[in-house]
Amino acid sequence: MPWTLKPDSPWSLTPRHSDTAAAAAAAAAVLSPSRAILPRMGSASKETASRCTTEKVTMSRCSTHEEKGTHIFEIAGYSLKKGMGVDKFVRSATFTVGGYDWSIKFYPDGAAESAEGCMALSLELLSSNAEVRAYFDFGIVKHGSGLLSRAFTQQTKTFSSRTRNTRQLTMSILKSSFEAKPTTYLPNDLLTIKCVIVVIKESRVYQPAGRSEIEVPPSNILEHLAKLLEAKEEADVTFSVGGETFEAHKIVLAMRSPVFKAELFGPMRETSMRCLTIQDMQPAVFRALLHFIYTDSLPDLDDLEGDDNYEMIRHLLVAADKYVIDRLKMICQNILAKNLDVENVATTLALADQHNCDKLKDVCVEFIASSDKMDDVVATQGYANLKRSYPSVLIDALEKRSRSLKA
Repeated sequence: MPWTLKPDSPWSLTPRHSDTAAAAAAAAAVLSPSRAILPRMGSASKETASRCTTEKVTMSRCSTHEEKGTHIFEIAGYSLKKGMGVDKFVRSATFTVGGYDWSIKFYPDGAAESAEGCMALSLELLSSNAEVRAYFDFGIVKHGSGLLSRAFTQQTKTFSSRTRNTRQLTMSILKSSFEAKPTTYLPNDLLTIKCVIVVIKESRVYQPAGRSEIEVPPSNILEHLAKLLEAKEEADVTFSVGGETFEAHKIVLAMRSPVFKAELFGPMRETSMRCLTIQDMQPAVFRALLHFIYTDSLPDLDDLEGDDNYEMIRHLLVAADKYVIDRLKMICQNILAKNLDVENVATTLALADQHNCDKLKDVCVEFIASSDKMDDVVATQGYANLKRSYPSVLIDALEKRSRSLKA
């Protein structure tokens, strides 16, 4: 509540007329023995006494805290889990959020309360003698993007360890809705379940020491930069890419890429040059590159599925290498490494070697060395291209696999 000094507050520094009159009357009473003044003095004294009050302002605050945690549960060999039977499940490792133990249960053939043709997911509180209020996002991960399926929205629930119904939340999912899109939800027969849970801690009431802290909103500079790119306001350079044109700001490009800095502000620049032609790059890739330069994040690639999404990330890695945008290059390597399979590991290895992606190269070599599907890898066109164009890389992979087999 605001701290306000009232006009008649004892803390006011401006003398009131009534107080001045009272003081004068009191002085007159001392100087004159006249009784006629006494009633006036007594009246003024009572009025002053009634107004000389103090106000004590106290304050308390109720504060509720949250603790957030994420657990990812991978079901390798999803197709082999089917047929276990209704209400049969596999359980994740125990994970702790907010001081409480949790686990995820996966029912390949559904829980007891599930309809026919459904599988089920369950989030369970394992801590004993506990009652917890939490909200969460819970569902199947979309391959490539890492986003949760949109079947489940954020929910809030009070978990109690007393009974099965109160200690867990079970959700049934129609199998066909996911099995119909294997490249999106079941790459390499791998089902990934993700749970983001926020535990609401008990409220705490306390008396704050003072109002010295002012809440500061989060940074929104990236939002403003994204709007700057979209509005093209004060854009001073144009790029021609595959028949499409893109407007941008030289200073932003130079700040983010030493290659753009050299092209736009270096000694070899043309002072009258306002349009640059980019060769060997698709418009969609350049658009995604500009988005990252301005916002430090990848654009929404949810419209792309399977191979199209993977191909976009490959092209972005090449673009990041060309313009020396190291963070984008590492993000692309990470995504490619997480989505390796028999069909793409050889081409990804060649790409990693060509663009000096040592960490991605090591992951590819390790995948080939530890894979039990070497014959399938050899049968791919990517392997044939790798053997022809990058024989030394292939030799490294085969030598490492040979060492692992002997170990």
